[in-house]
Amino acid sequence: MEPNLFWFISIGIVAGFLAGKLMKGKGYGIIINLLIGVAGALLGGWLFGPESLDIDFGSGLIGSLISAFIGAAILLFVIGLVKKN
Repeated sequence: MEPNLFWFISIGIVAGFLAGKLMKGKGYGIIINLLIGVAGALLGGWLFGPESLDIDFGSGLIGSLISAFIGAAILLFVIGLVKKN
């Protein structure tokens, strides 16, 4: 496995876990939250990347974790809204 892909998935998993803890009662189980975290890492990378909002949380692990966490929290929130309806 390529090292960048490994770190991307690892950061997404941690972000999904943390976002699931933050969104009390809106989690969907550990596996789904972790998968949402990986998707949230994609969303966060796109949302805060140079092609869109261009917000820099810093380079490296912490900046990546922050953007992935925000992306995962947004996804969990939106999924919660859709699931209610």
